Amino acid sequence: ELGQRERILELKVAERTDEVVRQKEEVERQSRKVVELYKNVTDSIRYAKRLQDSILPTDRRMKELLPDAFVYYRPKDIVSGDFYWMDNVQDRVLFAAVDCTGHGVPGAFMSLIGHNGLNQAVKERQRSRPSEVLNELNRIAYQALHKDREQHLVRDGMDMALCSYDPAKRVLDFAGANCPLYLVRDGVVIPFQADKSAIGSFDRDGVSFSEHHIELQSGDMIYVFSDGYADQFGGAKGKKFLYRRFRELLVEISTQPTERQRMLLHDAFNAWRGAHEQVDDILVMGMRA
Repeated sequence: ELGQRERILELKVAERTDEVVRQKEEVERQSRKVVELYKNVTDSIRYAKRLQDSILPTDRRMKELLPDAFVYYRPKDIVSGDFYWMDNVQDRVLFAAVDCTGHGVPGAFMSLIGHNGLNQAVKERQRSRPSEVLNELNRIAYQALHKDREQHLVRDGMDMALCSYDPAKRVLDFAGANCPLYLVRDGVVIPFQADKSAIGSFDRDGVSFSEHHIELQSGDMIYVFSDGYADQFGGAKGKKFLYRRFRELLVEISTQPTERQRMLLHDAFNAWRGAHEQVDDILVMGMRA
């Protein structure tokens, strides 16, 4: 009887061992499958980044249009919901800092809509004043996002600061959709507020954006940006950077050469963030008059 019990126990142990081995092999198989799937998705997103990078102005193009300017661009993920845009219309340079809803892949899709819409509004529909461009872009984006939809409207859009600059006259026109403009002159920040409406927003009748006319002085610094920098958590207490600190930082760096400003923004961001995760895409554009 004792021997029989031992044989039964041995059989049970063997069965359990076989079961554990099968489970282990299945876990390993699933793990390999997840790794392969992750690699395929990551490779696809990295290729999407190449496509997204192709819509951004090249460094050479930026130097041609705005010789004394910089862009601090730091996506949260591989692809970004923030992007910057630039073009010239006759004697003026148009440039924009754009913050699309979300980040990562959804934001990147929105950035393509925004980029194509800007080109369409300026080049095809011959809009050049910032307020006119935003009004036209709002109609283009709304149609793209809500066309033929009576229900389940897409609750996505983009915020934007758009400028038209005449270098010869040092005159800048600005219109904004939830994104303000900061002018730093003689150590003081002069803010120009944006309209509280998003591009591609949910108003079927559209919105009308206002415009600021700014006469610049030699040495003035113009900054347009997304909200990612000010919203970053960090510091000793893990709080947001906030716009107050952001304005103080801009005043502090504004007298430096523009390329040096970009590096100082980068260093200040890393110092504030510390071990915290980056919470959003970051975009800051600066231009000296």
